[in-house]
Amino acid sequence: MNTIKTTFLLALLTVLLVLAGGAIGGRGGMTIALVIATIMNFVSYWFSAKIVLAMYSAKEVTETEAPEFYGLVRQLAVQAGMPMPKVYIIPSETPNAFATGRNPEHAAVAATSGIMRILTREELMGVMAHELAHVKNRDILISSIAATIAGAITYLAHMAQWAAIFGGGRHGDDDEGGGIFGMLVMAIVAPIAAMLIQMAISRSREYQADQGGATLAGNPLHLANALKKLELANHQIPMEANSATAHMFIVNPLTGGGLMSLFSTHPPIEERVRRLEEMAYGPRS
Repeated sequence: MNTIKTTFLLALLTVLLVLAGGAIGGRGGMTIALVIATIMNFVSYWFSAKIVLAMYSAKEVTETEAPEFYGLVRQLAVQAGMPMPKVYIIPSETPNAFATGRNPEHAAVAATSGIMRILTREELMGVMAHELAHVKNRDILISSIAATIAGAITYLAHMAQWAAIFGGGRHGDDDEGGGIFGMLVMAIVAPIAAMLIQMAISRSREYQADQGGATLAGNPLHLANALKKLELANHQIPMEANSATAHMFIVNPLTGGGLMSLFSTHPPIEERVRRLEEMAYGPRS
């Protein structure tokens, strides 16, 4: 179901790009924006792992240095039929974890030192199984595609702003914009809509990683209990996280509710826990 939802949302994002391109910059403007966004996200796709790990001062560890944690990850990788990822520890008391890497052959998993202090071995297994599910589902690739399309729409909006300043928005053939009014409306609405769709894709991938991780770990309650602890601890010990990388963590290190939840990269913890408990006990009556 989450795969179907992700496919639908990506298609919707693509349609929005076509509509925004026609209204704002025509086919030529859309092509330029898409090329720029593709180049930027291609670089990010290939090199983001090293950048993100360095950003959080993550240190790669061997089995000798962290035998329990390393052995746990290796056990899960074998069960999942995946290559062994590189294993990192982040020197932070805030309990959290993430996975990165462009494919299973070039993957890395990272966990904070704080997460190992508050979770049981079974709960930590649920967390790392979730992260390996992200790798197996190639969620870095999916998020990169979504970011490329959303980025192109944002570039088109910037083009529209400059075109409006310098007298753009002429009526003409299909390669011209869709008029000054349509251009300005699309320049405001399209980037917001693209961001909402991109966030919805991210939330859908979290649900799928929860499901895959719970199956891999063998008990959905391990991950459900871990999520409860992590949510509480992240409010008590906030993490200094970059908003551009917040979507990578198993729980959102950036707190916010109300209207901001629409722009959240993570589903509500309560809903994630509810779904995991339904996997364990069946639907509630």
